Amino acid sequence: MRFMSKIFNLNDPGWGRGNGNGGSEPPRRPDKNDGPPDLEEVWRDFNNRLGALFGRKPRRGGNFNGGGNGGSGGNGGTRIPLPKNTPRAIAIAIIILLGLWLVSGFFIVQEGQVAVITKFGKYKTTYGPGLQWRLPYPIENQQLVNISQLRTFEVGFRGTARNKILPESLMLTNDENIVDVQFVVQYRLRADGAPDYLFKTSHPDESVRQVAETAMREIVGKKPMDFILYSGRTQVAAEVQKLTQSILDRYQTGIQISTVAIQNVQPPEQVQAAFDDAVKAGQDRERQINEGNAYANKVLPEAQGQAARMVQQAEGYRAKVIGDAQGDTARFLSIENEYAKNPGILRERFYLATMKEILENASKVMVDTPSGGNVLYLPLDKIIQQAAQSAPPSGSTGAAAAAAAATAATATSQSNSRSSSNSAARHKATDLPSLQDSLSINRYSR
Repeated sequence: MRFMSKIFNLNDPGWGRGNGNGGSEPPRRPDKNDGPPDLEEVWRDFNNRLGALFGRKPRRGGNFNGGGNGGSGGNGGTRIPLPKNTPRAIAIAIIILLGLWLVSGFFIVQEGQVAVITKFGKYKTTYGPGLQWRLPYPIENQQLVNISQLRTFEVGFRGTARNKILPESLMLTNDENIVDVQFVVQYRLRADGAPDYLFKTSHPDESVRQVAETAMREIVGKKPMDFILYSGRTQVAAEVQKLTQSILDRYQTGIQISTVAIQNVQPPEQVQAAFDDAVKAGQDRERQINEGNAYANKVLPEAQGQAARMVQQAEGYRAKVIGDAQGDTARFLSIENEYAKNPGILRERFYLATMKEILENASKVMVDTPSGGNVLYLPLDKIIQQAAQSAPPSGSTGAAAAAAAATAATATSQSNSRSSSNSAARHKATDLPSLQDSLSINRYSR
């Protein structure tokens, strides 16, 4: 430090004047004729002192020994002695500086980023996430690019739909109408697209905006207005995304379009009222069509169900009638066969069965005696009714006995009449009137 202070001692009165004593003369008060040192002498003296540090002889006019006479006086240009370990210290300092310079080449790439390495400004390679190293600046340099970030921009509006940008949103359709289209585009960089994003396009983000707007105008110009307003938004967005990606690939921007979403499509504000009326009319039309379809969907299944049920009922009735007819036919044929074998017995049986069917629900009994010509009428229902009315509430034994006697007499006379009629019928089985034949035949022919 003392050595350095001798070189750069600004308090030295001979600094910059080349007094030849190397600053060893004690300070003195300057004379009245002494002016400020010359700038060239100051610079020359500084170079001579710095050169003496490395053993170089002083130049003319600025030596350390002879003043301004070209270095020929005094002690013959004595050299300033260097510190003992100066070369080693200088070498260590150079090594440390070189190490620090090499260490400055390490850098960290975060997840979702890539590092684009350039060598003297020219693209060299791309590094992925992690701790990486490159040749230090100014030989090589890196630029970190985020490839996982989803970038978004709006076309036709900013922030909200009310903040419209009409030069971007107004577009002409195929049927020469104007629509106000507002949409959003989302994109990100491809995994290998960082070099193209940095070096092949001057303003890649602005290029994406212009390309998306151009693609939207082209697609809208090929479609009618009603298609864009109502039913074709999804299809238009898909076609715009495809066309935008195709143009960006031709430009080699390294950008991948993720989504194109149409936020709002409407006619211009000047004709908004008329279009609202048209929209309402269209909605009413759609509502009536939907109501008609709903009514048809409700009525048709019911009618089809009723028709199917009627068909099934008719088929069931047909099967029943056919089955009954076939059964009656089979029964009649079997009876006919039995009748052909023994007609008298079957005729009597038919007669008795028919009379039983006729008289079993009657309340009056007719008694036919073979010997008498008069028919005895026995009103059993009247007798039973009178017996029930004449009987006291507690029930008298006399009335009960009378009723029992009357019932017994009736049963006896009825059984006698049945036995007599049966015997007469057996004797006259072959001489039965034709009424019996007609009754039996009519009963089984129904």
